[in-house]
Amino acid sequence: MARAKKSNSGFGTFFFGFVVALVLAAAAGFVYFRYEATPRAVADLPAPIRQVVAPPAQAAGSTQTAKPTPLSLSATSPVHSERAFKQPPFGISEDVFESGAKVYRQNCARCHGTPGRDAVAAAQQHAAPQLWKKHSHGDVVGVSDDPPGETFEKVTNGIPHTRMPAFGHRLTERQRWEVSLLLKNADQPLPDPVQGILTAGRP
Repeated sequence: MARAKKSNSGFGTFFFGFVVALVLAAAAGFVYFRYEATPRAVADLPAPIRQVVAPPAQAAGSTQTAKPTPLSLSATSPVHSERAFKQPPFGISEDVFESGAKVYRQNCARCHGTPGRDAVAAAQQHAAPQLWKKHSHGDVVGVSDDPPGETFEKVTNGIPHTRMPAFGHRLTERQRWEVSLLLKNADQPLPDPVQGILTAGRP
């Protein structure tokens, strides 16, 4: 009886030691992956393990901001791509510029000024940009560096949270293109008749 009791006691000690060893091994693994292992392989681990070894900045509810990764060209917003805008259905000519100048005088000059003359409200806070004024840096005038399709879109739909209204229901599509093409060429010498239309009288 004494021998059998001794044998059971030895097995219990061995089992207890085995459990302790497993717990220590698991704790060591957790500490290693939590604080020492490089995070580059975390994405390749199964989901349950990713939740344990993910860096603190990626943990749920973390207030830290993950370091942004550079955007590739394919990830940039199409709004800033010239190909995202419509293309003019016709080219530029003196007739197009003259028609665009008439549209501009009637609908735009009061807020955006004319060549050589800013609008009356130009000095006020939140005034509309002067579309015939040269930028402080470079040779860009007004929106001449924007694609004509971008200007067409702004004329058609307006600009949210500004005083720029939508002219899609006031002007025909051709008129909107004419004024857009005119403003695209605001940094270029314009024919005298076009200049005369733009500068006649007060905006």
